[in-house]
Amino acid sequence: MDITLERAIQREAADALLNIGISIPLKEFRLPFRKRPVKLRVTLKRPYMSGQIQFAQTYLSMEVTAEQMVAFTKDEQMRFMAKHGAALCRMIAYTICVGPVRWLFVRPVSWFIRNCVEQHIILAAAQKFVSLMGTDPFIPIIRLAERTNPMKLRLSRAAKGS
Repeated sequence: MDITLERAIQREAADALLNIGISIPLKEFRLPFRKRPVKLRVTLKRPYMSGQIQFAQTYLSMEVTAEQMVAFTKDEQMRFMAKHGAALCRMIAYTICVGPVRWLFVRPVSWFIRNCVEQHIILAAAQKFVSLMGTDPFIPIIRLAERTNPMKLRLSRAAKGS
């Protein structure tokens, strides 16, 4: 069981690092003369650093953890949506609108999510993406920066002291 859990964690980390994203259905439309409904899908991607900062600020302002969100009962989900629904939709909009002009689209996309997307999709998307956000991708970069400290003597120069 540990191996499957470890592989799932590795796969989630790889998805986040490669910025593949998470595809979610937003809205389902039924068109006449068509048997299957048309599904409007979007991909939630890791935002740029400014978007990650806004995402993190919004998430921290709600004062709830991802583990607590998973364990919510229906009553607690309703209370949470009533209190933090707009902020949750804004967080999802930050992950949909990625790029230098994202600030133009965050409010309309957040409004669309709030008014047209089902609650269980919003909660599932928030729970999944919050688990992918974090500082894990930056840990190897920090370790590399520590190793390449220009003030530290390199191995070849340690004997001479130059």
